[in-house]
Amino acid sequence: MNLPRHAVLLIVDVQSGFEDEAHWGPRNNPDAEKNIARMLEAFREAGRPVIFIQHMSQEPNSPLRSSEPGNAIHPLVAPKGERVFQKTVHSAWINTPLERTLRAAAQDTLVVCGLTTDHCVSTTTRMGADMGFTIYLVDDACACHDRKTRDGRTIPAAQVHESELAALHNEFATVTTTDEVLQAVT
Repeated sequence: MNLPRHAVLLIVDVQSGFEDEAHWGPRNNPDAEKNIARMLEAFREAGRPVIFIQHMSQEPNSPLRSSEPGNAIHPLVAPKGERVFQKTVHSAWINTPLERTLRAAAQDTLVVCGLTTDHCVSTTTRMGADMGFTIYLVDDACACHDRKTRDGRTIPAAQVHESELAALHNEFATVTTTDEVLQAVT
């Protein structure tokens, strides 16, 4: 993988509230935050750009509401002076300064990771690609939860994750791994 020096690590919605399985249901990839932390450390050490996205839910019972402790960015990947853009919808591009910030710095490549694969990560990836950004989506640094079909069947989180990544790969992003990103950063 050839990762330009200006590539931005975009950490999407890695918030403590996503640990609430009573609210969200079972989750895949329990190591997602650890993998994100590894990339974050490498980007910091290399002086590469990092941007955090934080979801400010408007749903009354969401653990991601600003008044809830679950709204906080997960302590394993907490910002240390990096920019944090807050959003209220699935896409990190809507009503945030993300596009303006990236274009002003001539940063056209993103390494995307976070939660959840099939919601905000996917939406941000799809829109970013359609806007002309080059996206690397990090498989083992994303996670999601079980989903229910309209007729009540459960689709396991691992299957949801794999299906979403398959839909995005080579269409909206290049799906990669944490280790591949780390090799490209050093």
